[in-house]
Amino acid sequence: MSVSVHVTPRGTRGGRMPTGGPMGWLFKQFNRYTIRRYKRAGSEGISSRMGFPVVLLTTKGAKSGLERTTPIGGFPDGENVWLVVASLAGAARHPAWFLNLAAHPDDVWLEVGKERFKVSCESVEGEERRLAMARVAAIAPRYGKYQEHTDREIPIVRLTRQG
Repeated sequence: MSVSVHVTPRGTRGGRMPTGGPMGWLFKQFNRYTIRRYKRAGSEGISSRMGFPVVLLTTKGAKSGLERTTPIGGFPDGENVWLVVASLAGAARHPAWFLNLAAHPDDVWLEVGKERFKVSCESVEGEERRLAMARVAAIAPRYGKYQEHTDREIPIVRLTRQG
């Protein structure tokens, strides 16, 4: 299967996300808690708390090759299709999950509710990207504002269930 995930250039300005220190540690603990809760109870409680649909994305680490699972916004876009936005809250850099996905696009899994399945990945670009961002922002308005924080083009990836 041919997949195309394009990594747009890193920005020169943007919001800051904790990567180290006490805040980085706290952020990692929150993600671990969210993943455990999602696997135990499904997506409903987490999605309602976050204010948008949450899915678990599992990728292979770009450098480590280890499996990495991340809770992210997963916006339904048709039957067995979801959009994910690599916003990192408008940071100048791309989120690690996106770089992992771009490095290993044939080894990506999605968990929606209690179902886990392999997905194919495709960058959404141009006018289609603009329209997709508008659909996402209609569901989760904060996503529509992230582009204002950075000068990098925030990638959107379409995930399609395989099989």
